[in-house]
Amino acid sequence: MVKHVIKRDGRIVDFNNQKIVSAILKAMDVTDAGEDIILAAKIADAISKIEKDGMSVEDIQDCVEMELMKSPRKEVAKKYIAYRNQRNLARKAKTNEIFQTIIDAQANDITRENANMNADTPAGMMMKFASEATKSYVDECLLSNDVREAVANNYIHIHDKDYYPTKSLTCIQHPLDLILEYGLKAGHGESRPAKRIETASVLACISMETVQNEMHGGQAIPAFDFYLAPFVRKTFEEEIDKVSSFMNADLSELKGVKIDDYIKRDLTGLQGKDRAVQHAINQTVSRVHQAMEAFVHNMNTIHSRGGNQVVFSSINYGTDTSAEGRCIIREILNTTYEGVGNGSTAIFPIQIWKKKRGVSYLPEDPNYDLYKFACKVSARRFFPNFLNLDASYNQDDAWKADDPKRYIHEVATMGCRTRVYANAFGPKTSIGRGNLSFTTVNIVKLAIEAMQEEEDKETRIQKFFQKFDWALDIAAKQLNERFDFQKTALKKQFPLLMNGLWLGSEKLDDTDSIESVINQGTLAIGFIGLAECLIALVGKHHGESEEAQQLGLRIISHMAEKVNGFTEIYKHNFSCFATPAEGLAGKFTKRDKKTFGILPGITDKDYYTNSSHVPVYYHCTPEHKAKIEGPYHKYEGAGHIFYVEIDGDATHNPEAIMQIVDLMDKYDIGYGSVNHNRNRCLDCGFENAEENLHECPHCHGKHIDTLQRITGYLVGTTNRWNSGKLAELKDRVVHK
Repeated sequence: MVKHVIKRDGRIVDFNNQKIVSAILKAMDVTDAGEDIILAAKIADAISKIEKDGMSVEDIQDCVEMELMKSPRKEVAKKYIAYRNQRNLARKAKTNEIFQTIIDAQANDITRENANMNADTPAGMMMKFASEATKSYVDECLLSNDVREAVANNYIHIHDKDYYPTKSLTCIQHPLDLILEYGLKAGHGESRPAKRIETASVLACISMETVQNEMHGGQAIPAFDFYLAPFVRKTFEEEIDKVSSFMNADLSELKGVKIDDYIKRDLTGLQGKDRAVQHAINQTVSRVHQAMEAFVHNMNTIHSRGGNQVVFSSINYGTDTSAEGRCIIREILNTTYEGVGNGSTAIFPIQIWKKKRGVSYLPEDPNYDLYKFACKVSARRFFPNFLNLDASYNQDDAWKADDPKRYIHEVATMGCRTRVYANAFGPKTSIGRGNLSFTTVNIVKLAIEAMQEEEDKETRIQKFFQKFDWALDIAAKQLNERFDFQKTALKKQFPLLMNGLWLGSEKLDDTDSIESVINQGTLAIGFIGLAECLIALVGKHHGESEEAQQLGLRIISHMAEKVNGFTEIYKHNFSCFATPAEGLAGKFTKRDKKTFGILPGITDKDYYTNSSHVPVYYHCTPEHKAKIEGPYHKYEGAGHIFYVEIDGDATHNPEAIMQIVDLMDKYDIGYGSVNHNRNRCLDCGFENAEENLHECPHCHGKHIDTLQRITGYLVGTTNRWNSGKLAELKDRVVHK
C-alpha cells in the first residue's frame, strides 16, 4: 500500500487518493463524455494498492496515464497527458521569456530590480540568469502550500528569494576590532593583524568585500572611529621613529606625549621636541587622510557578487571623542567632501553620523565641531546620514561616557535603514549581528479588499485587521520555515563570517551547523504603502488627516505588538520593518492594479509609498513631515528612515541639514537623511547643483544625470532604476 508521496521539493506527505480522483475528473471534464467518478475512484484505488511505501508525484502521474490507457476512456488519457505537458511547458516558457530579456539587455523591471547592480554586464547577466531560475525553484520546491499561495496572490513578498537555496543570511555589523587585532582567514588567503593605519584601512575593505560574497545583504562597520583610532596613535609613533632616525637621536619618550588633537600646523618657529612632535602629527594626518581616501576608493571599485556589484557598505561614526578617533572622523569627512576621481560623490560607503547629546550634537559637546563639518559634508555629498542615539528606543542604560568600549552599547544601522539592536537570546548590541531574512506584507491589497467588502467604515477597518493578522501569521510562518532551512548550513560554508565575525561563531567547528548561533540575528516582517492603505480605509492618508494618522499608528503599533509576539511563539528575534521597497514598490502595485483596476489615490500610480512615509507628492513642511512620520519609528524596530527634500544648492547651506537633525531630536526620530539637487556628468564625473543643467561645463558632455537617493543609498545613474522608482522620483516634491 502506498503511504507517502514524495513532492517535487523533496517533502514527504501522506498519500491522498482524492487528489488523484480530482485530477482525473478535471481531464474528463474537457471531453465529450464528461466525468465518470466511478472510473476515477477505481483508478485511484488501484494506484493506492501498489506495493510501495512511497511514490514520487511523477511516478503517480505515470501510473494514472497507464491506467487511463487500459480503461475504456483512452481519450481522457490523452487530455491528461496534454495537460501535464502544458504545465511543464508553461514552467519553462516563463523562464525562457525572462532569460531572453536578460540576453537582449532590455531595460525593464527584471534587469533593473537592484539599482546598485549592472545587469547588462556579462557577470550581471549571469547573476540575473541564476536569480530568475532560482526563484522558480524556490516557489516550486521550498515553499509550503499556504505560503506559496500567499506569494502568488500578492499578499506577501519574500525578499532575496533568489538567495533562499544558498542558506545565506542578510547582513552583519562587523566587529572590525577582531580582524584588526587577529588578522583574518578567508577561504584561500589570510592576513596578519594590522600595525598601521594603511593596513587597517585595507583590512576594513577586505572584511566587508569578502563577507559580501557570503551574504545577500549589506555590510556595515558599527564603530568606524573607535576601531581605527588605535592605528592613528601607532602611525604617530612610527613617525616619531622616523624623526629619531633622521635626527640620529633617541626621541622614544615622545611616543607617549599627550596629543589634544591631530591638526596640521606650520613648523615655522618650532624647535626641538615641539617641532618633532608637530612634524609627526602632520605626517600622521597625511597618512590617515590617504588611508581614508584609499578606503573610500576601494569601497567604490572593489566588486563582489561575481564582479558586477560593489559592496553594499555602511560605516557608523561620530562618538569617539579621543584625539585619535576625532582624526579618523575628520579625515573620512575631508575625503568625502573632496570626492573621488574627478571630484565625484562617492556612492559607498553609506556614512552614518551617530548623534548623541553630550558627545556629538550640542555646542558644548566635544565633537560638536565635527558635527557641524558633517552637516557641511552632507549638504554637498548627501552623506553622512544621521542616526539619533538620543531617540527613546535607541538608548541603553549600560552606556557610560567613560567606558572606552561604550560603542558596544550604541545602536548602529545600515544605510538602507536596517536596524538590529534588541535581542531576546543574547546581548543587546548591534555588533556581530544582523538580519537573517525579511518578508513584506502588502497592506494595501488587504485594505482594498476590506474597502470593497464593507461599506461601513468601522466594519471595514475591523475586516482589515482580521485580514492583517492572517497575513502577518503567514509571513511569520514563512520566515520560520526559511530559518529552519538556513540553520542546516555548515560553518565551513561561511569561512569568514562564521570565523568569529558573527556573534558566537568562534565556538563552531567547520562541520558544525550554524543553528546554535544564528538566533542572535533577526527575522523582519515589513510593510509598504501605509498611505494608500489609509486612503482605502478612510479616504485620506496620514499626512492630510488626523483620523488617518491615528489609524495609521493603530495599524503599525498593532503590527509591532503582534510581530514581537512571534519572538515568544517561534523562539527567534522577530521585529517590525519599514521596508525599503525598491523593486517591490512597483511590483505590488502593478499586480493590484491588474486585479482591482485604477483606484484614485491607491492604484493610480506606478508605485506604493515607501513604508510609513508621507507620500512623496504631498506638499508639506519638513516639520509637518517629521511630526507625522516620527511616531512610527519606535514601532519599526527592524529599521526606519526619515527623508526631507530640500531645493537649491545645499552646498552653501549646511544649516539646513542641522535644522533637519534638530527635527529628528524634537520628534524622537531614529534615523534620517536629506535629499537635494546634485547634477553628475556621466562622461567625466563633474558635479554641481545648477538647476536644469544640460551640458557639462567641464568637458561639455551632454550625458547629465541627477544623483539621487533611492532607498537609503545613492545611485550614480537613474538609468538603473526600475519603472516604479522612476515614477516615484518624478513625483517627489520639495519640503518647505
